[in-house]
Amino acid sequence: MGQAHPLNIATIPASCPFLDTVVQNWLERVGVEAGPDGRSGGDNGTILVPGRRVARALMEAFLRVLDGRPALLPAIVALGDVEQQSLFPMTVDETVPPSVGPVFRLAILARLILAAPFFTTVSGRDGGTIDRVWPLAQALAELMDDAERNGVDLYEALPKAVADDFAGHWQKTLEFLRIVTEAWPAILREEERSNIMARQVALIEAQARLWADMPPDYPLWAVGFVDGSAGVATALEAVAALPRGMVVFQGLDCGMEDEWWNQLPPTHPQALFREFLSRAGINRADIAIWGYPLRPERENLFQHVMLPEAGIACWGQPVGDVRPSGISLLPAADSQQEAQAIALILRDVASQPGRSGALVTPDRGLADRVRAELLRFGIHADDSAGEPLVRTPAAVFLRLIAQAVTARFSPVALLSVLKHPLAALGGSPGRARASARLLERRLLRGPAPQPGLDGLRHALEALQEAQQTDNGYQADAPDSPERLTIFLDRMEEAFRPLLGLESTARVPELLAALLETAEQLAAVEGEGYEADQPRPGSRLWLGEDGGALSRHFVELMSHTGDLPPQPLRALEGFLTASMAGKTLTGLRGYQGGVELAHPRISIYGVLEARLLAFDTVILGGLNEGSWPPAAESGPWMSRPMRQRVGLPSPERRIGAQAHDFVSAALSSEQVILSNAQRREGSPAVPARWLMRLSAFLEGRQITLPVHPALAWQTMLDMPAREAKPVAPPEPRPPLPLRPRRLSITQLDTLKLDPYTIYARHVLGLKVLAPLEEGAEHADYGKIVHTALERMIREHPGTWPAHAAQILHRHFDDALDDALVNPALASWWRPRLHRIADWVLAQEEWRRVGRLNCTSHTEVSLAYTLRGLPGGDFHITGRADRIDLWNTPGQEDTTGRILDYKTGTPPESNEVIAGWSSQLVLEAAFLKEGAFEGLPAVETDALAYWKLSGGEEPGKEEVIPAVNAKVTLGDLVGPALEQLRTLLTDYDDPSRPYRSQPWAGKEHRYSDYTQLARVAEWRLAGDD
Repeated sequence: MGQAHPLNIATIPASCPFLDTVVQNWLERVGVEAGPDGRSGGDNGTILVPGRRVARALMEAFLRVLDGRPALLPAIVALGDVEQQSLFPMTVDETVPPSVGPVFRLAILARLILAAPFFTTVSGRDGGTIDRVWPLAQALAELMDDAERNGVDLYEALPKAVADDFAGHWQKTLEFLRIVTEAWPAILREEERSNIMARQVALIEAQARLWADMPPDYPLWAVGFVDGSAGVATALEAVAALPRGMVVFQGLDCGMEDEWWNQLPPTHPQALFREFLSRAGINRADIAIWGYPLRPERENLFQHVMLPEAGIACWGQPVGDVRPSGISLLPAADSQQEAQAIALILRDVASQPGRSGALVTPDRGLADRVRAELLRFGIHADDSAGEPLVRTPAAVFLRLIAQAVTARFSPVALLSVLKHPLAALGGSPGRARASARLLERRLLRGPAPQPGLDGLRHALEALQEAQQTDNGYQADAPDSPERLTIFLDRMEEAFRPLLGLESTARVPELLAALLETAEQLAAVEGEGYEADQPRPGSRLWLGEDGGALSRHFVELMSHTGDLPPQPLRALEGFLTASMAGKTLTGLRGYQGGVELAHPRISIYGVLEARLLAFDTVILGGLNEGSWPPAAESGPWMSRPMRQRVGLPSPERRIGAQAHDFVSAALSSEQVILSNAQRREGSPAVPARWLMRLSAFLEGRQITLPVHPALAWQTMLDMPAREAKPVAPPEPRPPLPLRPRRLSITQLDTLKLDPYTIYARHVLGLKVLAPLEEGAEHADYGKIVHTALERMIREHPGTWPAHAAQILHRHFDDALDDALVNPALASWWRPRLHRIADWVLAQEEWRRVGRLNCTSHTEVSLAYTLRGLPGGDFHITGRADRIDLWNTPGQEDTTGRILDYKTGTPPESNEVIAGWSSQLVLEAAFLKEGAFEGLPAVETDALAYWKLSGGEEPGKEEVIPAVNAKVTLGDLVGPALEQLRTLLTDYDDPSRPYRSQPWAGKEHRYSDYTQLARVAEWRLAGDD
């Protein structure tokens, strides 16, 4: 549109310190003294800025430029705070209705979604829960904000969005979007309210009209704006038209050829400036330029690099000085290396007095990694993003409680609550953690108990006396745990509010029960409901994060009462969705009243870093999809639909971020452009701007240097001297500490992996079973052993005619007693029945009744070797099965020893070589009469029964094999003397307990491989 007189617009070269230049021009053109009538504040002048962080930075720029001189400063106001009358005394049209609260809007939208016929049809039975609906409500709210920000009336525009040739599901989408075109506007009219963005746009435009009708008699500047949406363009035009008004841009290119300027795509850094100038009818020749570029060669470089496609042809022509001085690359292999290298750069900057450094990135994952890496050096970076509310300790505690109840107190979910620092259960946090650890050691390690608190009580009652011994009490010192029965009572009382809910409940009831449970779990000793006592669990709401969380729950409980009843399983997801996007700035900046944030090291998002300048800046996460972001049209409309409605293209956002990229690259002395070759495990594409920059410079035989931080990173965790591999452990405990008792199965371990014996019996280390341990092969083996043991005990001799029914019943009972999950039980049951059929076939002779044989199962072994250097040595054990035979015509009884294996049994040659000697030693001990209740007899057969239940249900493997060159007597005869030699050897204090000393003969299972650092010294040995 035309103007009666030229508008007051200026631009500052992007390589100049923008805010400092604004301050210098304000001081030159306006001054800092009050008028003759003593006016101050807004009457002395006002500067509008895009956001609060820029407002603070501009105030700091005034202090920096004034350098201690007294001055009367202008009012500095973020345009988003237009309703803050204390900051910006505007007289606005009072007919603009007040805005609705964000939570109120989302709750009403969620209710409308749940009632929509299309949603009910598509979502199905489980889709209509609040945890899934709340994000949809947020998406609808964002659609309305986007439309109002760009002046689009959805009621008028949406019916035109779908052309006849569009897919049918878009018609259904439009039907669903009647929520925002009809239902929601009707509610706003009824409540006499307006949308948040609509009110902001209306207020800004009303103020712009007021400025046009009644120009203020004080200076009014607007500085640093890029995006003219949301009524900002109207306000900027009004300010520029004022006699004492001024609009100041950063880095507006007044020298670009008009031909190229008129063809700028929306992804270009200057596209938003062109959009505003075209709207206001301003010629770039009329724009004043304040200052001279500090880095003209760099500005010239980026002007040519970022030319639109129409101007690429000039890359082959002389373009003047384009030296990329002060710019370097950081091409990291992955995000972790990128974060570590960036942290090292910032650490280097922090070591240089007076120099400032910042990471600018839209990638929050990268920012979090860098912040964590900086803590390694004791640097707490000032992170502009703050702390997400959902990740504050109290919010995490509440979500974990909801997860635990939904998971029916599965071990991992329950311990996550009980070990949280806020958990105290009416005592001290230390005692609660000690009790939780005791509960973990006693009940939660290994296969999970049955679901629910009742399952924990049943598991506690079923504990055997040997399992009651607690070997981990020292880890809890100085705190001592409660008795588990008392601890479970406290837990049940604390969780009662949530457990007492019906299958579905109103959302406020769910939230109230959650808060009551959380407060009881967080209650500490001394809290109560008396007048002089703090309320139980009050520490949940302490501090800035506790206050914000409290206010959030008040809003949720106030506005969600009209939603349909919801299941408890939706609670945790609803909490997470409702807190999305809510942050607390500065939350972790202080600890104990001491400021932690480093004054010169910062982390910024792209918007927050706008207009700021640093000595060193790292532009991180320069990968397609991150910076620039993916050009997505949103969940509700396709790209053609957005165009038909009148909404801006998704590429417009890329243009804004391109401007921020160029401005950041020009405004700082040292610039590091960082990207990762892989992100989240997948290949990543460098940002298009990096590709353009590299292509332009390569055409001039210029290569950007790689920052040395990548070399620093590779050396970060390297030893100061030459790395030397660790030697295999060779512990030599004194003789009194060496074990004098081993089980028969551990004798083979003493040969194959002596270090395991040392760790278990000398150090007393016992591995903890994993939480929620799955039913593994060992459990399958226990079921098989139990069923066969019951059968043999019940019928040690001749089996009855209905033996098949009895054996099958024993296998079923053993499986049921194992309490494995139903799916696994269904998988195992037919396999177990196949094993039963195979055993019946093997034991057919029992039903004939002609053989005189008695079978003994799970027979205890106790034998003492005397006369060893260290004293008597005791061997214990238990044999799976021993058959005693009385062969007709022979007076002597002979024995047969069977060992059941559901896995792979040892091979015959391993037994012959002595590496798997259990069966041979059992035969030797049987000859010595070492088995309880059995006479001393010779053994004439050893065998493994491989019982898998698979395609081949069972297989008997005789030891030694038929084709072996040795007899059973050759193996059993010297067995005890060989054992004596082995034990005598380890009675020598100089004999070490080595880890896996025999190459190729590693012990099949070992819990101490990591303790022995096998992977380290074995790898060194391989080299």
